Amino acid sequence: MKKKSMNSHGRIFKEFICKSGWKISIWSLQTRKISGSHRPVTSSLRSFSVLHSLPVLMAPVSTHYLYKRHLSTASNSQTPNSTTAKTKELSKDTRKRIVDLHQTGKSESTIGKQLGVKKATVGAIIRKWKTYKTTDNLPRSGAPHKMSSRGVKMIMRTVSKDPRTTRGDLVNDLQRAGTTVTKVTISNTLQRQGIKSCSARRVPLLKPVHVQACLKSSREHMDDTAEDWENVMWSDETKVELFGINSTRRVWRKKNTELHPKNTIPTVKHGGGNIMLWGCFSAKGTGRLIRVKDRMNGAMYREILSQNLLPSVRALKMKRGWAFQHNNDPKHTTRATKEWLRKKHLKVLEWPSQSPDLNPRENLWRELKVRVARRQPQNITALEKICMEEWAKIPATVCANLVKTYSNHLTSVIANKGYVTKY
Repeated sequence: MKKKSMNSHGRIFKEFICKSGWKISIWSLQTRKISGSHRPVTSSLRSFSVLHSLPVLMAPVSTHYLYKRHLSTASNSQTPNSTTAKTKELSKDTRKRIVDLHQTGKSESTIGKQLGVKKATVGAIIRKWKTYKTTDNLPRSGAPHKMSSRGVKMIMRTVSKDPRTTRGDLVNDLQRAGTTVTKVTISNTLQRQGIKSCSARRVPLLKPVHVQACLKSSREHMDDTAEDWENVMWSDETKVELFGINSTRRVWRKKNTELHPKNTIPTVKHGGGNIMLWGCFSAKGTGRLIRVKDRMNGAMYREILSQNLLPSVRALKMKRGWAFQHNNDPKHTTRATKEWLRKKHLKVLEWPSQSPDLNPRENLWRELKVRVARRQPQNITALEKICMEEWAKIPATVCANLVKTYSNHLTSVIANKGYVTKY
C-alpha cells in the first residue's frame, strides 16, 4: 500500500514537470530503504537549484525526498565565474612543527588533529620537506617573460653604451628586432637587472688635463698620514642664496592641505638675492667666516687673509709647520698674492684645478647651507646673521670627521682614474 502511494507521488511529480514545459530528463524514480523508511531517490536529474526543491513541497510531511544530482560539465558551465577561495597558507612555525612531529614518529592523522590541519596538507608539507629539505614556498613559474633573454642582453648593451637612451628608443629597437613590448616592460626588465632610471648628477666639466692633474695629486698624497691632514687649514668662498637650497622638500600633510604655509616653500624671482662668504676650518673646528660685500679681487683677497687667516690659526692652536690650502682661482694665484704668502712664510699646498671632490670644505658648506635653510631667513640681513650663528654652532667633531676620512677621497679619485667621485 505504501509502495503504491509512493509511486503515485512520483507520477504526479512527472506530470507537473511535463505541464510546466521544462526540458528535464528524469530517468526513473526509485525507492530504497533509508533509516527504516522508504524514500524515493532519483537516479538522474539535470536541473538547477530551484527545481530540486519542488518535490519536497509536493510530498507529504511524513515523506522525505532525496534527489541525487550529478555535477557534470554542464552544471559547471552555468557558473563560469565561480572560483574556489584560496586557503590561507600555514605559517612557517606551523610547518616546522609538522616536520618536528613527523620526525618524532607521529602519523599524519595525529599531527593534523593536534595542530588543527587537514591530513592532506600535513602530507604535502612532509613530502616537500623530504624532497627539498625545506618547507618554504618554492619559486613559482608564473607567466613567462614577454622579453627573451636575447632581448634583455640587447637592451643591456644599449644602455651600457649610452645611459641616456630613452625607453621609447629601446621599444623601437626591440620592435625592429621582432619583439613588441611596452615601456613598462622595459622598466621592469632593467630593474630586474639592477638598473633604474636616475637623474644625472651635475659635476664640473673636466678636461683631460684636469683629470691627469687630479690623479697625479691623489697619488702624491696617498702616503700622507692623518696627522698631516689634521694640520691643514682649509679655505674657500661660497655663495649662499636667500631662497636657494631647501633640503626639506618633502612634508607630511593631509589631503587638500598642499597650500598651507607650513607645507609650501616660498620662492621669489632670481632667488631673492645672495651673499658671498669666505671661511676656513681645520680638524680642530671652524675658523672665521666673513661676508664678501664687494667683487673680490687679488687685493681684497690678500686683505681677507691678513685679517682672518692668521687669527683663525691662532684661535684653533694649529701646530708648527701647518699648511694652507686654497684652490686655483685667479685671485688666489696672482703674482702679488703668491709674493704675500711667501713673505708670511706660509706653506701652501699645491692644488689641481676643477677638483672640488678633493676638498672636504664642500661638505662643510653643505652642512652650513642646510642649517641656514631650516631657519628660513626672509631677507639678506637675516641671512647673513643666521649664517654667522650657524657657522659658530657647527661642532668640532664634524670638522674632525671630514678631515679624518680624507684618505677616502684620494682612494676614490685613484679608483675612478681621476674623474669625479661621490665626494
